Amino acid sequence: MIANVLSIAGTDPTGGAGIQADLKTFSALGAYGMSVVTAVVAQNTQGVRAFEALSPSFITAQIDAVFDDVRVDAVKIGMVANAGIAEAIAAALQRHEAKHVVLDPVMIAKSGDRLLSEDAVAAVRDRLVPLAEIVTPNLPEAAALLDAAGPADLAGAIEMARALKILGPASVFLKGGHAEGPESIDVYFDGETMETFRAARIATKNTHGTGCTLSAAIAALLPSMPRLEAVGRAKTYLTGALAAADDLDVGSGHGPLHHFFDV
Repeated sequence: MIANVLSIAGTDPTGGAGIQADLKTFSALGAYGMSVVTAVVAQNTQGVRAFEALSPSFITAQIDAVFDDVRVDAVKIGMVANAGIAEAIAAALQRHEAKHVVLDPVMIAKSGDRLLSEDAVAAVRDRLVPLAEIVTPNLPEAAALLDAAGPADLAGAIEMARALKILGPASVFLKGGHAEGPESIDVYFDGETMETFRAARIATKNTHGTGCTLSAAIAALLPSMPRLEAVGRAKTYLTGALAAADDLDVGSGHGPLHHFFDV
């Protein structure tokens, strides 16, 4: 069975992040992709210029239109922009009893531009995190959700993963890309199993949309395999897309990954 996977996120007109990256990832991994737009973003590989958030009621209407007609096997949540949108998404997904929800708590773009209002962090933490089968923050996003300092080492990251689990998700995948060192070390914790994923850092400036791509890959794979296996395969896919990123020539800043490197 081909999985139907829904992305609820913002846009990227250059195609490297957001909904466009999610749809590419779904397709590359054999899933059928669908999308609900939360915000229209004017951005390129150099940064975010502006964005317009859609109204919570219109986002609800989009979600309802999909669930009222299509079997939804998994949901990936990306940019939510503000507290009203976070509340609307949470209410709609609860009403439709959505399964296999992957939350990527997008707060800041690769360029450093903020994509989530300050007052929305609490709404994401209190309303969306508990709905997630997997929440996939990077280290700065995890620190914001916990209102704490970032970890100094792997032991600190493991404790941070435990603290995030207390917020209510079924599992946590804490991304270590912002840490120092020759390896990027991610931490998975589901309340029982604690697992680390290590990967050598790839020398490329083309890293735009890495978080979007990883969370989308997990969502595409979750309907067909156990959670930890889906995380591992998504990590392998991301590494391949990063390794092939320099085959593309897109923009003059942080370019996109090569989502179809294996097709």
